[in-house]
Amino acid sequence: CRQALRSTAGPEVDFARAEREHQLYVGVLRGKLGLQVLELPADESLPDCVFVEDAAVVCEETALLTRPGAPSRRKEVEAMKRALESLNLNMVEMVDENATLDGGDVLFTGREFFVGLSRRTNQRGAEILADTFKDYAVSTVPVHDSLHLKSFCSMAGPNLIAIGSSEAAQKALKTMQQMSDHRYDKLTVPDDAAANCIYLNIPSKGHVLLHRAPEEYPESAKVFEKLKDHMLIPIANTELEKVDGALTCCSVLISKTSEL
Repeated sequence: CRQALRSTAGPEVDFARAEREHQLYVGVLRGKLGLQVLELPADESLPDCVFVEDAAVVCEETALLTRPGAPSRRKEVEAMKRALESLNLNMVEMVDENATLDGGDVLFTGREFFVGLSRRTNQRGAEILADTFKDYAVSTVPVHDSLHLKSFCSMAGPNLIAIGSSEAAQKALKTMQQMSDHRYDKLTVPDDAAANCIYLNIPSKGHVLLHRAPEEYPESAKVFEKLKDHMLIPIANTELEKVDGALTCCSVLISKTSEL
């Protein structure tokens, strides 16, 4: 808890509560939604390793192993590599030492990629992602005042971008709209952190959305509650948020029917 990277000093993480919140998160994915969950072993030498999203970008049958922007996180990719190799995905490794890419800066909309250029992700990292996923358009978005692009946005539905209300978030959204040939719907929430949610389309359940709990962000939760076509599941993330963690940070979603 004390060694995890954080952009601002603040209250200490309550480790026991962080564990409970994470167990609930995994329990929702596995128990409530019936997904197969492959858990990576914890590594006490890598205090940020719970944020698995940053170590890989997976689209269809291809997995791009990233080169995280923070040098202290680079070894996290090794455990991710072993896990993804076991799923027989096409593996691409980012070996260019000039490139940095965190998965938290990568927003896949289902039809194209937006990559945040941030303190953790650079232009060369975005170029390698574009080379890896040649079937999709890739646009870059400058990220200021936030750790990652997905610190203030995510997909909340097949064509729906959830976006925070801050000036920086709205400016990034405008850039994305200008870059894209496609017109997306938007869902604006008052709190940037609450705009990070997890959308899933599960055959037996339909549209599912994991979003921040009402006790954390009551006004944003009210906005999500307007999504009548979604199964809405509130998830608390109070502790990991203290070290810049969001809901999407703790999982990599892979569309694969084979047994793990």
